[in-house]
Parts: sequence; structure tokens; C-alpha cells
Amino acid sequence: MVLDRFRLDGQVALVTGASRGLGKVLALALAEASADCVVCARSLKDLEETATAIQTLGRKALPVRVDVTNVREVEAMVAEALKTFGRIDILVNCAGIAHVKPILEVAVEDWTRVLDTNLNGTFLCSKAVGAHMAARKGGRIINIASVAALLGSSNLASYAASKGGVLQLTRSLALEWARYNIRVNAICPGYFLTAMNEAFFATKEGQEYIKRWIPMRRVGRPEELGGIVVFLASEASSFVTGAAFVIDGGQSVW
Repeated sequence: MVLDRFRLDGQVALVTGASRGLGKVLALALAEASADCVVCARSLKDLEETATAIQTLGRKALPVRVDVTNVREVEAMVAEALKTFGRIDILVNCAGIAHVKPILEVAVEDWTRVLDTNLNGTFLCSKAVGAHMAARKGGRIINIASVAALLGSSNLASYAASKGGVLQLTRSLALEWARYNIRVNAICPGYFLTAMNEAFFATKEGQEYIKRWIPMRRVGRPEELGGIVVFLASEASSFVTGAAFVIDGGQSVW
């Protein structure tokens, strides 16, 4: 049955940036599809809330505090996940930050911080989990890039550069790791309503932006990303690798 190919029974997913926002929503979507989850971020308190929500769905959850820019913490995260579950079938790299400022005003430290988290963090987590997947001859990695990887972005140069790097890293990993039956794909979200941007989109300026730049004339709802992450994590996408899925209400069509 077609729908059976979307199920994740017996699978273990590791999701970074899972303490809130899109990362939390993606972890819950995987749990709804019957995956057990290792949820990771810098805030253990918020992670425990995510873990509790996953357990409410009848799935196992392991919260692990991690700074994805720290190679030792990333390695410890993977070791703890393997000690608890014995396997990692799915990796979702969702940890990310943004720095909004004109490029002439961007401090080198802020530029580096964004690149370290968004791009280097994705590399470190992919390498650590990928070694396990390669040994097992299978796995799925889903990197959260952005529509900013495809378009010019005023006042978001560091974010756009980092996400462009994530997109190219995704393609490179897909090429190198296909021999291990590891599929690597990216999701490029446009604007989705989160705690970080809801105040802006409630303003007149925010509403005008939506009307001007998003053909569907609204921002996305976080749960609208759940279906694509389950698709990419499951056997429903068994012949898909190196792809970038743009979920932006038509913004990138302009």
C-alpha cells in the first residue's frame, strides 16, 4: 500500500534545533509517523517539553543538550543516541540562527557565528551520523536550508550564505554517500510563522510584505512542513537524493 511507505515504525530520528519552532514541529511529525526521536538543542528545558510531547504520541524520546558548533558535543550526542537506541536511521539538521543587519554593519564575529551554526553545524552532525549510517549501509539525512539559499536577501547576507552552503553540502553528500544507500536532501522553507517573526508579520509592514512577495498571500504554518519531512525520511522517497524542495507559497517564483 502506498500509505504504508510513509510509516516510520522501528525507525530512530535525530533532530537538531528541536527545542522550539520548526525543529520541534518536524520532530513531532516524525513521531506521528511512528519514529522514536532523539531531540537536540542548546536548551534542555525546552527539549524536555518536546520530548514529553513525543511521548504523549506513544513514541520514545531522548532529549540531548548540544551545541552543534562543538565537535566533541556533537560526537557525544551521537554516542548517547546510539547507546540508547542502537541506531540512527534519520538525521534532520534544523539547528540554525539568523543575524539581520546590512552587510556593511555586520561584525566578523556575528558573520562567523551564523556560518558556524548553520553550515559548520550541519557538516559536523552529518559527518558524525553519516559514519554510523555508512557502516550500516543506509540512512536518510534531511537538511533545512532556506529559500534564502536561492534568492538574494537584503540584510541577511550571513544567513543566505550559510544556507546556500547547506544546499551545496547537501548535493555533495548525496553524491558521495549514495554508494552507502544514504539519501541526502534539503528543504528550503520560505517564511513560516514562528515566535521570532510573528510580531513583524502582525504589523502593517509585515502584511504589505506578504501581499507583495508571497503569491499565496500568507506565510506558512509550521505544520505544513511535516508532510515533506516524513516523505523524505520514509521509503516513499526511496529514489530521491540530492534534491531541494522549496516550500515557500510561491515566493521564489518571482
